[in-house]
Amino acid sequence: MTPSEGSKRRIARHVGSAFLVALLMLVAIVLPVEYNLDPLGTGRLLGLVYLGEDQDAPVLRETAAYREDRVEFELTPFESVEYKYGLAKDQALVFAWQATGEVVSDLHSEPAIGPPGYAESFDQYRGTSASGTYVAPFTGLHGWFWENRGEANATVRLETAGYYDRAVEYRGGAQFERADFSR
Repeated sequence: MTPSEGSKRRIARHVGSAFLVALLMLVAIVLPVEYNLDPLGTGRLLGLVYLGEDQDAPVLRETAAYREDRVEFELTPFESVEYKYGLAKDQALVFAWQATGEVVSDLHSEPAIGPPGYAESFDQYRGTSASGTYVAPFTGLHGWFWENRGEANATVRLETAGYYDRAVEYRGGAQFERADFSR
């Protein structure tokens, strides 16, 4: 064997080895991360599989109109009011409310499609203020029930912003639709 034949074989072995390593990396790492395919199970073992899954986008474009709402309710002792917004599934509502006295509060939702009278509670609270962001788990009406359990009148002030299409107030057995939002 001549020195050039031995060199050619060594080069061929190295190229073949590099090809096999590249193929192994493709199957063991690239496919699980980029395509969520894990034929060898190495992506799961190395914690790489989740990288290939669809992630929630940091920007969500909305087709509904952006709205802001500021509303105030005067509650006599043991009087209650309910105020809800029409939200589609996964739409967010940023809120802050303050009361001049302690009130009982229940943030809850009624699905647009579901049994009549069904509501799901998400945040029951007793206090004078709350704020945060609420993301609708389903399409429907989403909002608060407040009740003044004190001996003096209490005023509740609510400010919201989001992509809701309507607001509804329930008080004294009556329902009032609200359509005049600021933008």
